[in-house]
Amino acid sequence: MKIELNNRIAVITGGSGELGRAIVRTLAECGASIAIHYFHQADKARKVLEEIRPFGARYMMVQADVTDAASVQAMKEKVTTGLGDADIIVNNAVIQYTWAPVLEQNASDYEGQFRSCVLHNVYMAQAFVPGMIRKHWGRVIAINTECVMQNYPNQSAYVSGKRGMDGVLRVLAREIGEHQITVNQVAPGWMVSENVPDGAGGSKGYKEKVPLKRRGSDQDIANLVAFLASDLAGFISGAFIPASGGTVMPAI
Repeated sequence: MKIELNNRIAVITGGSGELGRAIVRTLAECGASIAIHYFHQADKARKVLEEIRPFGARYMMVQADVTDAASVQAMKEKVTTGLGDADIIVNNAVIQYTWAPVLEQNASDYEGQFRSCVLHNVYMAQAFVPGMIRKHWGRVIAINTECVMQNYPNQSAYVSGKRGMDGVLRVLAREIGEHQITVNQVAPGWMVSENVPDGAGGSKGYKEKVPLKRRGSDQDIANLVAFLASDLAGFISGAFIPASGGTVMPAI
């Protein structure tokens, strides 16, 4: 069985980032046309674009600030003009910041995580879901994190933003399900990627806590995203799916 995304149009925010690159490549390899979103790093987005050209579908780069409604709407107009109405959105971008204890974390970091996790997902839905409704088919896939189930020290701003987006997306799944649009979340562990090697600081201690006793890769996340984007996952919606080797296990 092969995942086929031919004739599907996908928008990946943070498409030039650590996980984003693998997601872009994998969806392109499955046959999707791709809009690679970037904020500041056009050079990295251009590199990813060149890497997927051999797959033969239609591709474009698009710049936007995902924390700004007007910017996301402008991105949507560019995607629609360049490729058509999106079938799949993968909300992957997030603001990076320095983690600190609650008593020391700057309030602006909490606001930044709210904007890049909660409002990012709201603005993407408001821009792209109406086109999915017209098609009576769509996939909203958001990248969450295992951290929301761990609540370790220094994670508070990140966890608060990701927990907030979880609430938005679960409600969205109920609101738009009748249009045959699924809404799901992928929650990575600490994954190995191009710039985050397996030997990174703390890697040994982390792996000891993973039931599989290893770190996963960015490709593991991309594979799950591709599955959720496909017709194979047509009856899965409202799910929070960890891809963490068993580090976190949602209970019933």
